[in-house]
Amino acid sequence: MTEEEKTEQTEQEEPQADSQEESAAGPVADDGPPAEPEDSSPTPPAEDSAEESDEAAPAEEAPEEEPAAEADEPAEEPAAEEAAPEEEPAAEEAPAAEADEAEEDPEADLPWKERQRLARSRRPHEPRPQQSSEERAETRREERRSRATARRRYRQAKRAKRTEPGSGTQPAERRRNPAKVRQGVVVSDKAEKTITVRIDIARRHPTYEKIVRQSRTLHAHDEQNEAGEGDVVRIIETRPLSRSKRWRLLEVIEKAR
Repeated sequence: MTEEEKTEQTEQEEPQADSQEESAAGPVADDGPPAEPEDSSPTPPAEDSAEESDEAAPAEEAPEEEPAAEADEPAEEPAAEEAAPEEEPAAEEAPAAEADEAEEDPEADLPWKERQRLARSRRPHEPRPQQSSEERAETRREERRSRATARRRYRQAKRAKRTEPGSGTQPAERRRNPAKVRQGVVVSDKAEKTITVRIDIARRHPTYEKIVRQSRTLHAHDEQNEAGEGDVVRIIETRPLSRSKRWRLLEVIEKAR
């Protein structure tokens, strides 16, 4: 076979192979837009459509007039109902305003004394005229004198109110407590105008019912040096005469033998 015949044979085989591949792959979808279906129904004339719209318009307008009269009657009620909710936000704004004020004022939770102290500390300072030391001392004396006068007047008024008749129970009569008197034995008279007296105490024990004996010594003032050692004397309580003497000799009951 010549070369020309071979080329013709190959050109015939290539289209056959392409057709076989297309049949195996299936039908290929067209990329172009689909064709719009033609409307088979004929378009109505413009005059017919205009007549139908004119006939339908009065039919739709007739039923709308009746509800209009009905809508006019309850129109006032929603107005009143709408006015009521407008007042509620005003009531809600009041607590909100109070809460804002509380947040803005951090001193609202403080005690009144603390608030008063803070207010006093924030007052502007009023400068006083320069004074010498003698003038400042005189000013302090005047302030003390005025406070003492006010205090004295207050106490006098309170005392006068207490003693007014019918203002309360009568004050109890003041009675001076009798001075204590002790009896003992002189154990020492060596000091000048001073004796040491032993006081013996015998009492029954509250639990064991046993007689318990105790003794203590007291220093007494003996102005005339009358008492001697071993004497039985009676002493009486008096004002402090020295660091250790609070008693004085009342009488000598029995002299020592």
